[in-house]
Formats: sequence, structure tokens, C-alpha cells
Amino acid sequence: MLNLTSQQIKVFDVIKNHLTINGYPPTRAEIAKTLNFKSVNAAESHIKALVKKGVIEKVPGSSRGIRLVEDLAGIPLIGSVAAGLPITAVENVEKNIPNPLNKHVDFFLRVKGQSMIDAGILEDDLVGVKKSSNAENGQIVVARIEDEVTLKRFKKDGNKVNLIAENKNFKDLLIDESMDLTIEGIAVGIVRENLN
Repeated sequence: MLNLTSQQIKVFDVIKNHLTINGYPPTRAEIAKTLNFKSVNAAESHIKALVKKGVIEKVPGSSRGIRLVEDLAGIPLIGSVAAGLPITAVENVEKNIPNPLNKHVDFFLRVKGQSMIDAGILEDDLVGVKKSSNAENGQIVVARIEDEVTLKRFKKDGNKVNLIAENKNFKDLLIDESMDLTIEGIAVGIVRENLN
């Protein structure tokens, strides 16, 4: 799975913002100056990494030869989701981030809690979510219970739904007919920003 480092996301944001404001991409020197890099080579190495990860393309023979890959210009990060006890969802677009998952993603949520660590989903990961009101057994879902949102593995048995934690230190959530459960979407992958 592809992951962007926090520095790569910053470089991507500089490129995207420059394109939006000016209509053309920044030079390597402009990227280095904006991000206070000590050399243009630092900007170039981040650009090469972004090309390798498929979020930008280099256009040969031009100092401004950078193009954003279609549909990867940014997916909204719209708040947090509990991987633990459900939390009240706060939906506001914090920022747009590039989507390196090579899957359809409607939005990202930042993970709070550790109930999904055995599924490889850690605190502060960004989970890519595809909107869906339906889920199949075994899928990891963003589920809204009343006004609170959680990230768990979905299992339905008759009229009962079990939202399963992927950490033995956390209890599963048993949902019965009296509770208002809505599936907001299916987790399709994660982006870990804090890798170096």
C-alpha cells in the first residue's frame, strides 16, 4: 500500500496550490523556498517520490514540468472516527489530501483510538472511505450509532449487528433493533502521514 510522508503531502500541497493560484506548477526552486528546504535537490527528491507513488507526473524538458494525476488532486479529510468507543462525529473539511490508494475514495477520516490495531489501523492513520449504506460481513465500516461514529468490522446475523473490534482489549459493539445504526461507508485503505 502506498503511503505519503508528511513532507511529501506538503510538497504536493505547494504544487496544487501554485497550480490553483497561478495556472501553472512551481519550479523546484519555488518549492524549496516555500518549504524552507536547504536545497533544490530536496524538492526534486520529494517530486521523484510523488511521481513514484503515482500522484504527480513529470513533463520532460520543462522547469515547471509537473502535472497532477487526474482524480488524485485531493480527497477531503472531514474529521475523526473512533477506533475505540464511538465519538461524536465532527464533520468539517480539515484539508484535501492526495489519494495514493489506487481505489475509489470519497473522503478520509483520521483514526482516534486503538481498537483496530490488529487490522493494521493505527491511531492518527487516515482511513480512506467509500460511501455506502450497505456492508457485507467482514468489511471494515464507518458506522454511525445515534450521533456517534466508530470504525469496526461489520458482522450481521439476522436482525442483530455486531461491530467487531480488532484488538482484544476492546469490546465489540452489539447493535439491536432499538438502536439507530447507519453505515456511512466502507474502509478501503489507509494513509499513514507520519512516516519518514
